[in-house]
Amino acid sequence: MNHLILLFSLFLAPAFADKESQKINQKFSSNNASHKRLKRDWIWNQMHIKEEIDTPLPHHVGKITSSVRNNNAKYIIEGEYANTIFKVEETSGDVYAFERLDREKKAEYELTALIIDRRNNQSLEPPSKFIIKVYDINDNVPVFVQKVFNGSVPEMSPVGTSVTKVTAVDADDPTVTGHATVTYQVIKGDEYFTVDDSGVISTTRADLDRENQSTYEIIVRAKDAPGSSGDSSTATVIITLTDINDNFPVFKHPSFHFKVPENISVGGEVGRVKVEDIDEPQHRNTKYSFVRGDYRDTFEIVANPFTNEGIIRPKKPLDFEKVAEYRFDIEATDPTVDLRYFKSGGSRSISTVTIEVTDVDEPPVFTKLPYEFKVKENDPEIRTLGSVWAHDPDAAKRKIRFIRRRGSPSGDYIRVSDTGIIQLPKPLDREFSSSYNITVAAQEILEDGRLSDRESHAQVHVIVTDENDNAPELVYPEEPRVCENAAPGKVIIRISATDKDEISPRGFFRYSLATEDSNFSLVENYDNTANITVKYGQFNRELAKIHYLPVIISDNGDPELSSTNTLVISVCKCNEKGNFTFCEERAKQVGVSVQALVAIFICIFTIIVFFAVIALLILLRKRHKKDLSGLGRNVAEIHEQLVTYDEEGGGEMDTTSYDVSVLNSVRKNGIKLEAVPSPYAQVQKPPGNITSGAGEMEMMIEVKKDEADNDRDLLPYDTLHIYGYEGAESIAESLSSLESGSSDSDIDYDFLNDWGPRFKMLAELYGSESNEDFVY
Repeated sequence: MNHLILLFSLFLAPAFADKESQKINQKFSSNNASHKRLKRDWIWNQMHIKEEIDTPLPHHVGKITSSVRNNNAKYIIEGEYANTIFKVEETSGDVYAFERLDREKKAEYELTALIIDRRNNQSLEPPSKFIIKVYDINDNVPVFVQKVFNGSVPEMSPVGTSVTKVTAVDADDPTVTGHATVTYQVIKGDEYFTVDDSGVISTTRADLDRENQSTYEIIVRAKDAPGSSGDSSTATVIITLTDINDNFPVFKHPSFHFKVPENISVGGEVGRVKVEDIDEPQHRNTKYSFVRGDYRDTFEIVANPFTNEGIIRPKKPLDFEKVAEYRFDIEATDPTVDLRYFKSGGSRSISTVTIEVTDVDEPPVFTKLPYEFKVKENDPEIRTLGSVWAHDPDAAKRKIRFIRRRGSPSGDYIRVSDTGIIQLPKPLDREFSSSYNITVAAQEILEDGRLSDRESHAQVHVIVTDENDNAPELVYPEEPRVCENAAPGKVIIRISATDKDEISPRGFFRYSLATEDSNFSLVENYDNTANITVKYGQFNRELAKIHYLPVIISDNGDPELSSTNTLVISVCKCNEKGNFTFCEERAKQVGVSVQALVAIFICIFTIIVFFAVIALLILLRKRHKKDLSGLGRNVAEIHEQLVTYDEEGGGEMDTTSYDVSVLNSVRKNGIKLEAVPSPYAQVQKPPGNITSGAGEMEMMIEVKKDEADNDRDLLPYDTLHIYGYEGAESIAESLSSLESGSSDSDIDYDFLNDWGPRFKMLAELYGSESNEDFVY
């Protein structure tokens, strides 16, 4: 109660204070009325007017009045619409509207009222603003914000599912009851959809099926003044039903038939089965499966995600000779269908598929892949390893021919006969290659004997088993050295060995010294190594600076093989700490196996034979040349063999200047040389009055070349020697001594015997008669 009294006092206190202040002001005003001018106020009527008044213009709006008492007073108004839409009567102050007003265009007008003295236009009162308000009448129809609205809703939605919302606007004053209230009504399509007063459209049925009708066009009307039959407007609403997965796929045909060649590759396309799913593509998820038939392991059906077709592919090779036709039933279904909206008609569709396999000419088929054979190395008795076999899978059953295609390593190590027998032309060496691989091709022999262009291949692996045919060899380490003052038992070096053969399963290598007569000993380590140690100690560098120690290595194989290898040990000077200070440089000695020695000897023998054959050919060529040059030659031909030189020669013993074997052969065979004039001597000299010069020599050379080219009895020569002509202006004419032998000159050449030993050969040649034998 105390709180209520407090609140009442708070509200009433200002009111009582205001009344007291008014009383005080009135009392103060009455006391001072005789001293101050009375205040004059504007007196207003209520300013308002209805819109769209249909009475004749002008329309009275209101009246402005001032308390000023002056017969010369004049009322005027100012403002944007003064003296145009609104005007005032000067003396009475009545305001009139000279146009019909529309509240939807402008609801209020603000003007300024003034009162002036018409005599001097002086203001009698300060200006005052007033507002003319336009009252609304319900003269506007609700208008939709757009002519066409769009909405969507999933098909098969329950009743009352919201679709979309429409909106209409009324320009009338919303503060006036009933003037701006809009109501909606579906006037077309009301059997499927309805609309509430807020404009929300919803479904009235739960069986709207997109597959039957996907879009609906309805018309909605908007009007105001509920219950009245006033004007209204309409709008079109297009409603689309969105798809849901509510339909199963159905085969377009009850059966499908395909033909496919038997050589189709695994995973290739046999054919496509088609289904029809009336749902939209994003809701098509067809799965295919086998229902009846025993060929699930032979074929598979995969759905194409883009076309929803079922692609049939083979999972293994087809064989016409085994199965010529496949028949089975397949089923198409969609596991993602929403069963709440499942329609009658079945949840699966079944179709029969027939696949007819056609025969093709297939390549031969090998009965075993791959082929593997084992053979001992270096076995001369093994020539056949086995055979490969292939057959014609077709009904023709043609014969097969086998051909070797490729081999690794390359070479003629393994052969294949036409009938497929694997042969060895020579023993195989495991150390060269432990395995040999070849590719064998099989081709059918056609009826006309030709080979078919279709072939198949098989890999043949030949594994070479090891035989103990290689002796172990020493792995030569760094150069072994020993101090000259080394103590007994000092380890000089650790040695090891290697063997090209496989390691014997019976143990390690055995090491031993070929002789015990040395200052070295060998100690086995039983891990395929051995230590060379000092036996007695104290080496004498004056006696031997390098020791050659033969080491025998055995491989414990079957048969057991061994080799002798030589270690070259240097005796060096050492300091007190045992470090080497000086050692002689020496060539590294290595052991040579028997196979290497045999190869070296073969190479040396081949070189010797090669040079012997070349020497023999050279000797035979020389002898043949001598026989051809000496037999059946006349004097002119013998002269052709003589070549003059500018040097004087070495006298009687100089026989290298020309080949005298021809003369010897003539003398030994007793051939009489005919006195045939030399061809060069028969050349006629040109007349003496012809001027000598370079042209004469050129002509002479051309003549001789002509003679050499046209004379088929002469041997070919690379050089041309002219002895019978020396030029036209030579006083001594020809000085050649070669021509004298065939001329009729009576010169006696016996004086050559008096000229000494150097001319003995010429004296014997020219001193004899032409019908006598040469004396050599």
